[in-house]
Amino acid sequence: MTVPTQAGTTARLTQRVKAGGCASKLAPGILHRVLSSLPPQRDENVLVGFGTADDAGVYRLSDTQALVQTVDFFTPMVDSAYIFGQIAATNALNDVYAMGGEPLTALCVVCFPQEEDPTLLGEMMRGGLAVMGDAGCAVVGGHSVRDPEIKFGYAVTGLIDPRRVLMNSAARPGDALLLTKRLGTGVITTALKRGEAHGAWVEAATASMLASNKAASEILVRPEFEVHAMTDVTGFGLMGHARGMALGSGVRLSIEMERVPLLEGARAACEAGCIPGGLLTNREFAECMVEDRTGRPAEDCVRTLLYDPQTAGGFLISADAGKAETLLMALRAAGYPAEQIGIVVDGDAGIVVH
Repeated sequence: MTVPTQAGTTARLTQRVKAGGCASKLAPGILHRVLSSLPPQRDENVLVGFGTADDAGVYRLSDTQALVQTVDFFTPMVDSAYIFGQIAATNALNDVYAMGGEPLTALCVVCFPQEEDPTLLGEMMRGGLAVMGDAGCAVVGGHSVRDPEIKFGYAVTGLIDPRRVLMNSAARPGDALLLTKRLGTGVITTALKRGEAHGAWVEAATASMLASNKAASEILVRPEFEVHAMTDVTGFGLMGHARGMALGSGVRLSIEMERVPLLEGARAACEAGCIPGGLLTNREFAECMVEDRTGRPAEDCVRTLLYDPQTAGGFLISADAGKAETLLMALRAAGYPAEQIGIVVDGDAGIVVH
């Protein structure tokens, strides 16, 4: 996937970076060690901070209103500068939606080579602005620095009712576990970078990354569905984000591996060895909490894809089991390939994969 620039050249953005999208993030183990060593904050209005590795921070302004804030930026995972900007905006907005909030304003974060064609930057910003405009989120400024690698994203601020925040730390035994998007963007975009991706794979992965989670969030905040906990599945992969939910909630997540939906080409890309470095560090971080009962070898590609870093991924949801089927129908009607992938059970915090 390439886009001609106004200067008449062809941009292959994925060839200019070491890792693309959320696979370019720091290893979760490093972040965990650093963040856990920091002193606790003592502000009673911080309802959600960095202690539970949630998707966004929440700061209470009053009994009925709070700010929800996030920042997310990364390197290109597609070759089109415009589509890269769209995906970066979608990914940042999804953190606010994952908490049940409504985005209001955004600040652009840009790292760009001094000698690079500025047309590419303009295309990225136009793509991001289009998505932000569709979301009703005003881009009010930003910051840029010179950098050998292109990086782009947004800091987003929204509003939320502090009594109705959807955190990753409130899953209950007996809940159903739902996933709203298919996995595999990390291995497919790695295949693209290597020149080994089929066009259909890239199209499917790009469509998934461009799909906003706004409509899903609007469904999931409805009281009748009794959603107890939620997180978006992004750079730390399904198992990394499930780990955060299990630890934060003090529960055990039981996941049926064959029910986890995969993007077209994900298994083939994995079998071809298109493994992003972020997948390996996700596995190193989370696998110690995963009890594998599948009987499959460690190198099995479906097992491997549970750790694949996702860009603009879907939601992992813990909801009342009695409402799961109706909730799935609502999500599918809104265009999401949602599936129930397991249940929440009593036990020591962790994950069981069957």
